[in-house]
Amino acid sequence: MDLTIRVAEPAEYGVLGEIVAEAYLGDGLLHGPQDPYLRKLRAVEQRAAEAETLVALDADGAVLGGVTYAAPGTPWRDIAGPDEAEFRMLAVAREGRGRGVGEALVRACIERARSAEGVRALVLSTQPAMLSAHRIYRRLGFLRTPERDWEPVPGLRLMTFRLPLEAVS
Repeated sequence: MDLTIRVAEPAEYGVLGEIVAEAYLGDGLLHGPQDPYLRKLRAVEQRAAEAETLVALDADGAVLGGVTYAAPGTPWRDIAGPDEAEFRMLAVAREGRGRGVGEALVRACIERARSAEGVRALVLSTQPAMLSAHRIYRRLGFLRTPERDWEPVPGLRLMTFRLPLEAVS
């Protein structure tokens, strides 16, 4: 598949916000359409102002997915230490699934982390039900870090993964 990964442009924020919201809702990762986290998932403009929001585009320029890359010192990091970058809110539209879109977005985050001075690892949090994403992370060399697992809200346990950047193939 011919994909372009680049920083999201303002005209794409709305469609990307809906892709992320629909992915989380459709996969049963939220407590229905009233879940307050939906507001945060749709807040692409805010993420883009405070971190780096990437999109995956097909050959026709249609947005197929996106991810938020949070470098050290940016407010969108949840678990990253001072020498770690983090990515969040990885989502792929239904029509982009199974076509390498998610992996391409993760690889773009890895490239950014590797090229950043002083960044020794890339980390992420994920829900246990996100099995397809877990396969991508493991295939790319991420290791489970259960000692860092956490609950952003009571009853929602997130698993964590870490990629030591020296180990990237």
